[in-house]
Amino acid sequence: MHGDVRLRPVNESDLALLVRFEWDLEAAGEFQWFGFRMNRARELERRWREDGLIGDESSFLAVVVGDDTFAGVVDWRPTGRFGNYEIGVVLIPEHRRRGVGTEAQRQLVDHLFATTPAHRVQAGTEIDNIAEQKALEKAGFTREGVNRGLYFRAGQWRDSVMYGLLRGDEHGSDSAIA
Repeated sequence: MHGDVRLRPVNESDLALLVRFEWDLEAAGEFQWFGFRMNRARELERRWREDGLIGDESSFLAVVVGDDTFAGVVDWRPTGRFGNYEIGVVLIPEHRRRGVGTEAQRQLVDHLFATTPAHRVQAGTEIDNIAEQKALEKAGFTREGVNRGLYFRAGQWRDSVMYGLLRGDEHGSDSAIA
């Protein structure tokens, strides 16, 4: 599956699936569902029209497989004052647990290290999201610790595991953005 995964700018035709993550529990998945967020869906549509979802505060790229089939998105946003980034990924259900997220995150790390002066890329995931923890480790991230009570989802506070990857750490991919 790894050779079939690419990142590219979000197309207008991707928007319906992208905003679905904001209003559909099944599409978002257990660990990405924070309730119905129609205002966020409208904000994503507005941002796409204004900046193609590439901006200073947050950015998105489509994850595509095969013949340009939309599989989800990766995103990144600056963290701290030193130009480092936090990344995330969300995939539609039929593309989960196939290595797509691991490869997409590898490619995003390569892109950030190739196009920015960032020294660190980090990612957090809920402590019960074992699949994402394995994906981050396969992508070269190091588990750094647990942030207690960081996310409020499904009526309770949840712990998050933080992962980090530094420029120069071994992380495997030489893929490029399409």
